[in-house]
Amino acid sequence: MTQSNETQHGQSSQQAADIKVTLRGPAELADALPYLLGFHPTDSVVVVALHGEHGRFGGRLRVGLPDDSADWPAVSAQLAECLVRNSVRRGAQPDAAVVFLCQDPRAGERSSDVVERLRPFAQRLRVACGALDVPVVEALCVSAGRWWSYCRPDTAPMPPEGAALPLPGSTAMAATAAYAGMPAPGSLRDLEVRLKPAAARNREHEIALDVASAEMVPPMLNPCRKEEARQRTLARARAALEKFQAAPRMDDPVRGDRRDDRLLGDDEAAVIILGLQDRLARDRVAEWVEPAQADAALRLWRALARRCAGPYADHAAAPLTLAGWVAWSSGDEAEARVALRLALDLEPRYTFARLLHTSVNEGIDPELLRRCLRQERRKRVVSSARARRAPVGPAGRGPGRRSPGDHRARTRR
Repeated sequence: MTQSNETQHGQSSQQAADIKVTLRGPAELADALPYLLGFHPTDSVVVVALHGEHGRFGGRLRVGLPDDSADWPAVSAQLAECLVRNSVRRGAQPDAAVVFLCQDPRAGERSSDVVERLRPFAQRLRVACGALDVPVVEALCVSAGRWWSYCRPDTAPMPPEGAALPLPGSTAMAATAAYAGMPAPGSLRDLEVRLKPAAARNREHEIALDVASAEMVPPMLNPCRKEEARQRTLARARAALEKFQAAPRMDDPVRGDRRDDRLLGDDEAAVIILGLQDRLARDRVAEWVEPAQADAALRLWRALARRCAGPYADHAAAPLTLAGWVAWSSGDEAEARVALRLALDLEPRYTFARLLHTSVNEGIDPELLRRCLRQERRKRVVSSARARRAPVGPAGRGPGRRSPGDHRARTRR
């Protein structure tokens, strides 16, 4: 099986297109999974499309493992259908598929127990894909640093204890990723932690949000004062962005996130969080995806999402969606998918998150949306410039206003 330009995390298209890795056997296939997704999946089912006689990797889908086995038939059918539909949209029906079931042992379980518990699910996935003429050529269970194959022939059965995953950095995939400058994949939990509130200061954040809510919500609901509240949000957000730009990203994510949290006062963060519930304000700051702003903007949206605690948890949908948008626009599909999924978990009907999530999954180029945002910004700048240049009538009246005498004369005519 060959891994080509499907695994891209911020690389240029030409550079990524030159990367080809041949994976030999299920051990290297299991080792490559985190590089395919950008993180080590936990409690996940992953289905990857294969194309051509050499099994070139194509689109992939990841969902959480359903806790209830009664959901396995429906999930299997949906995954198979989505894999085929999305692959056809990208240009070709899959020739085959690979399935991964990833879960560490529960309390009182061994890894071998996980393998047997999930075996019926693996079989349902194989049947669902086969029904759409997409044979599953390998189905692997990955648990606690070991792997098992559900497709191993009876003549060469898997040992009950499975096989150990290759040592980190010892495979062709790891070497190629290091050569290409791709970061070593972290865990799914590590990505989620950067986007979720910590329990330590939740009460302080809630109090600040209570105060900001009493101050911000009335003008946001008042048609005559909406724009005033919107401009206040944008001013606070711009000031915060400038602070984040002045404090460059740190290599250590944990230390960097702590430093970023200290850059935002509780009152300042609360005003921005409340203000971003306004769609137009959110759309304005979504323009901050150009190279000079993207890194600082992503860190800002993460920090704001971490402030949305308690009764304000669903307010995180806006900064999470913005984080997903900036991550995707910057080439990090892994964080984009995680951030957008968390947003949709909070607000399943949040339109912006749904549109972005669909776009990421279908492989749409984010430049299309960036271009639309640039056009909107240009229109706004031109309109503002014209308004400033418009002549002002007598006594400060605008060009379109008439005096009462003017109105009477027009009426008589």
